[in-house]
Amino acid sequence: MSTMNLSITSFPPLRGSRWQHLKSGVGEWRQRARSRYELTTLSDSCLRDIGISRCSAAFECSKPFWEV
Repeated sequence: MSTMNLSITSFPPLRGSRWQHLKSGVGEWRQRARSRYELTTLSDSCLRDIGISRCSAAFECSKPFWEV
């Protein structure tokens, strides 16, 4: 008889040390915050060039840094 594992995890298993995992997470947060700030500085023509409306940019910028 076989057994079935029904555990569901929302986080990938840690590879490496917890410190490395923490540093990676903080780096991602900083990158998101920086990217969202840069969106606020773009002109309408630049946003149009990359295919993003002002409304979409404003929505993305309103998200907290930890949200994907």
